[in-house]
Amino acid sequence: MSLSRSLKIVSTLYRFGLDDFFAGHSRLGFVPRLLRFLPGRPKPEQPLPARLRLALESLGPIFVKFGQVLSTRRDLLPPDYADELARLQDKVAPFDGALARQVIEQGFGRRVDEIYVDFDDVPVASASVAQVHKAYLREPDGSRGRQVAVKVLRPGIQPVIEQDLALMNTLAGWVERFLADGKRLKPREVVAEFDQYLHDELDMMHEAANASQLRRNFTGSDMLVVPEVFYDATCREVLTLEWMNGTPIGQIERLRAEGVDLKQLSRFGVEIFFTQVFRHGFFHADMHPGNIFVAPDGRYIALDFGIVGSLTETDKHYLAVNFLAFFNRDYHRVATAHIESGWVPADTRPEELEAAVRTVCEPFFDKPLSQISFGMVLLRLFETSRRFNVEIQPQLVLLQKTLLNIEGLGRQLDPDLNLWDTAKPFLMKWMNEQIGWRGLIRTLKNEAPQWATTLPTLPRKLNEALSGKSSELMVAGYMQLMREQKRQNFLLALIALLLGALLLKDVL
Repeated sequence: MSLSRSLKIVSTLYRFGLDDFFAGHSRLGFVPRLLRFLPGRPKPEQPLPARLRLALESLGPIFVKFGQVLSTRRDLLPPDYADELARLQDKVAPFDGALARQVIEQGFGRRVDEIYVDFDDVPVASASVAQVHKAYLREPDGSRGRQVAVKVLRPGIQPVIEQDLALMNTLAGWVERFLADGKRLKPREVVAEFDQYLHDELDMMHEAANASQLRRNFTGSDMLVVPEVFYDATCREVLTLEWMNGTPIGQIERLRAEGVDLKQLSRFGVEIFFTQVFRHGFFHADMHPGNIFVAPDGRYIALDFGIVGSLTETDKHYLAVNFLAFFNRDYHRVATAHIESGWVPADTRPEELEAAVRTVCEPFFDKPLSQISFGMVLLRLFETSRRFNVEIQPQLVLLQKTLLNIEGLGRQLDPDLNLWDTAKPFLMKWMNEQIGWRGLIRTLKNEAPQWATTLPTLPRKLNEALSGKSSELMVAGYMQLMREQKRQNFLLALIALLLGALLLKDVL
């Protein structure tokens, strides 16, 4: 850990009066009182959340990015802190184009001119981890090929990140040890989560794989286009993507002038989100305006795939049940869904949780459906969950952050957007597919390879169970066999039933 970096952080905390965090602590309350007598300490004129934001901005891009990630953890932070940290902007000066060329040449072991034609040394965008340059691919015959965006990792960023993460871990340990609410905030777990996100962003191959998966999921879509990855020009330090021409989503007047149907675009955004979440279980989790463009044909363009979220079938079912129960005002079902998921302690009384959920949700129904925010509902539920010691899963926090982004963009495009009208048919169809005959048939198809492997081994398993030396092993093997047989018999009966129904249909 760098001593100079440590001293800078300590001096920054002192300069912005962040020692006030210890003011209410029984053992460390003397610290802010003592520091007030030291020279050079300015008198804080802003509230503590604003001072925390300013301190993170002064510490540089890695701390700014950490603050941005932290702002999404509204299940842990008070609202005033989360709101303030959400204002953080990742403003980083670009590095020299000659350095970008060095990174590319070190990554591929070849000269830049052997890979690209007309590589522009002036970047078109710059962020804390990487910056983007415009170029053309060089074809095997030396001619100019397709136009591409070349994302180059910031040189020397790895040691800086490791130093800052080590310091964050130290600070997290202090918070957990000395703050009254430190253990509940789980600061070290939050830093570990940020560590994972950041290291994923440092590997351009990881981002390339995310982009490829998202592009595959939306092949042929009339709503979303994802740039192609050129793997021959991609390595850990460099990502080469198809160049996408479009208009930034935030430039509403320009979109209107170009004749884009904003109402349709807002509906597309909602449908894209729910398709990613419930159809694919894989979603772009960094959907802020800087990462979304609109193509000339009116489709969305997704960019920057460093952070994605994934959901299990259990997660998807839990979310669908909660959304549908909320809009049917079935608060008891919302409560039992929390308990069934295992994220609420087993001894939680459903009636108590139901009352808390009703308190959160009922005020929303005083507003028109077009003004109800799914993201805010989830946010309030997360905040309420603190009382019940709910362990909020990281993928759901990413989902809530993404949903808030999508809602904000959708209503910026169409203030009258009714998310429920757009989402309900999708959710109802998805639920029917999960629990109806189509869901059963799909499950049978997915399980068929396993049955084909298991059925021939049943005689051997029976022999092993009966010839076991230990009675405990024999009983365990027998019980396992019985479970297998019951499962196979049930599945075989279902298959026979389905085949019989199909044959009967043909006869009739």
